[in-house]
Amino acid sequence: MSVRENILNAIAANQPKLVPLPVIDEASVIHYEDLYAQFKTVLESIGGKVELISNTEVLKEQLAADKSSGSFVVNTIAALGNVDNQVVSLTAIELEKVDKAYIEGTVGVAENGAVWVYESQMINRLVPFICQHLVLVIYKKSIVPTLHQAYEKIEAAREGFGLFLAGPSKTADIEQSLVIGAHGARSATIYVVE
Repeated sequence: MSVRENILNAIAANQPKLVPLPVIDEASVIHYEDLYAQFKTVLESIGGKVELISNTEVLKEQLAADKSSGSFVVNTIAALGNVDNQVVSLTAIELEKVDKAYIEGTVGVAENGAVWVYESQMINRLVPFICQHLVLVIYKKSIVPTLHQAYEKIEAAREGFGLFLAGPSKTADIEQSLVIGAHGARSATIYVVE
């Protein structure tokens, strides 16, 4: 037997016993009086912008203005019209010039300001990271208090890729110099539809 096989056999023989997942008492997790207010407060504290809108008509006008400006704008939201399906086959080099991306989210989380986005909602998984300015759209009724409730609403294994996004990209080095947009969008605006 080779050294590699010995190591793998030792690992296989020393697996911990499987134990059931803990049952979470829903009554003991965090509750908020106003889910939207908490979502907005947290998201704005981490650099995002949140705006409550009554319907998507405002966004249709904004999208039309953005596209007419000559910037590379990607829309993946069918409700806004003219979905840019061609981005599915574009490479990172071709997507590098994306100025703004409009993407619909599935669930918002009040405790941390995160929004769940499926790969199919992005059309191309590079879009939310490579764009300069990210616009996410969620419905107010889809905001939940905590990640516990969010995971109950989403199907994490439904598609090959999905993620929680919270605010713009940010990083800080050892000297604690905050840099916005180093690894993704420089701004993130979340529109919450009433």
